[in-house]
Amino acid sequence: MRLVPVLSALAMVLLGFVLGFSVPASMTPNLQCGVLPWSGSGAANSSSSESSFLGRLWAPLFRNSSGTSNATSGIARRPEGAGRLPPGIVVSESDLHLRRLWGSPSQDAPVRKYLLTMAVGYKERANVNATVQKFSDKFDVVLFHYDGHTTEWDDEFQWSKEAVHVSARKQTKWWFAKRFLHPSIVAPYDYVFLWDEDLGVDNFTAEAYIDIVKKHGLEISQPGLDATKGHKAYDVSVKRNSGEMHKTDAGGQKCPDVHQRPCSG
Repeated sequence: MRLVPVLSALAMVLLGFVLGFSVPASMTPNLQCGVLPWSGSGAANSSSSESSFLGRLWAPLFRNSSGTSNATSGIARRPEGAGRLPPGIVVSESDLHLRRLWGSPSQDAPVRKYLLTMAVGYKERANVNATVQKFSDKFDVVLFHYDGHTTEWDDEFQWSKEAVHVSARKQTKWWFAKRFLHPSIVAPYDYVFLWDEDLGVDNFTAEAYIDIVKKHGLEISQPGLDATKGHKAYDVSVKRNSGEMHKTDAGGQKCPDVHQRPCSG
């Protein structure tokens, strides 16, 4: 009498193998096959043992199917819109020239050839205004405000409305320069002036000075100062009557490491 259940079980096992190899893995369920244990007696125990036996045979097939599906779904895919930007949107260089807020690009004023930057306080506005007037419309102007006053300049000077204003209280011109005059930003300009707000400009003309700089191939320079007026800081900066320009190699410490003093600070 027990021969019939055994033959039935073997037939079901054979059918399971046939179905397992013939049905694609993607069509099989992602759940592992298992039989909940339950207790009983007589025929119930026989049925339970047969079901548990079948469950152990089916489980590896379903586990393989589940693993294949998870591996496929776990592949990292690039999100939509994460590709490279079109050419022209990202560039290696920029400048400090103001652009329009709306309208056509043809309405933008041409990019200036030179850049004038100054660390300024509102109390020195008269001398700053005199300095800006000495520079032509070929200059972009950037004011670094160390006293927090910015909008007041627009109320008093028309040119201020076309200038760039950067404000940080109690900072020096070199603090501003290191953070806002990055090489990739100033690269488009032929010359960059990092000016002091208290320089006298009665006898100074920007275009004539640039002509001298170009003539002698100077990369770093400053106008000679009149030793009879104001405070003399360095001998090399004092004006001499020996020619259009003078230079020296005895300017103090060298700069072997840009991350150490006197190069940084």
